Amino acid sequence: MRAFRLGGLPLLDPPAYDAVVVGGGPAGLAAALVLGRSRRSVLVLDDEGPRNATAHAVHGYLGLDGIPPAELAQRARREVARYGVVVRSGQVTRLAPDPEGHVEVELADGARVSGRRVVVATGLRDELPDIPGLAERWGHDVLHCPYCHGWEVRDATVAVLATGPDDGDRALTFSQWTDRVVLVVDPADEHPLPTEELRAVGVEVVAGPVTGLDVTADRLVAVRTPEGRVPCDALVVQPVLIARDDVLVAAGAEVRVGPFGRVVVTDATGATAVPGVWAAGNVCDPQAQVPTAAAAGYRAGLAIDHDLIQEDVRRATERGPRA
Repeated sequence: MRAFRLGGLPLLDPPAYDAVVVGGGPAGLAAALVLGRSRRSVLVLDDEGPRNATAHAVHGYLGLDGIPPAELAQRARREVARYGVVVRSGQVTRLAPDPEGHVEVELADGARVSGRRVVVATGLRDELPDIPGLAERWGHDVLHCPYCHGWEVRDATVAVLATGPDDGDRALTFSQWTDRVVLVVDPADEHPLPTEELRAVGVEVVAGPVTGLDVTADRLVAVRTPEGRVPCDALVVQPVLIARDDVLVAAGAEVRVGPFGRVVVTDATGATAVPGVWAAGNVCDPQAQVPTAAAAGYRAGLAIDHDLIQEDVRRATERGPRA
């Protein structure tokens, strides 16, 4: 058998685990925690590119509200390690059933591992509007989710960039936290706005588009439009959400197209159309936040352990009673 190295760990070709988890975010590590506590052998492969890396804190996670994302990840890794879960760096490029009926996982460096079951929790990436200076402020004072960031901008002046049909509603939602909301609308945008509702709650509508940001002392102070400056303390934008689901799609997962683009179809436990493969978190649920992504991973871990129990019992039955 050939030998490979994965994050400094020599691996046989291919080593076998009860479960291979692709992705080391909240969904993936929650699945790994359940399976590790179930005395399963688990390998987590993480390309270490978390979506929330630029955010100061995770909010709305009961018992952990305000924890920095990096600290949450470190704490989660320590927790799963207590149960023998192995976490290694690696980028997965292919999933395929192996001759034993399990799933072979191939990595970018050519290494291969085999899992009786696989959980894909690779998340998504945000494609931001092409506005100079915007990407550098992402996760600081350029925001997207009112329930993630609304409290932090309470009573501040919040500009909402209208880029789609839901941004009028987004401005109305932010008015829950502040009565100083400005909706910046591109005159070329033909999406209808809830004008009467916006006026009723005091949301100001100004002509855009946004062409740049003004930053002073590392703080956003205004956005620029062809008409001039719009003072604000935060800018809300809705990025294009692109699921990192290529390995799932290539393996034959069923997909559907919804408001947030292509989405991998799963059942209630996260099982995909590919035998032995589950998906959890943003890779199949673009709107999942940290708590809901972790819950989906936990649910997938439970389902996988039960599936493995059924397989173990079936094989034991085929072998006959123990001597």
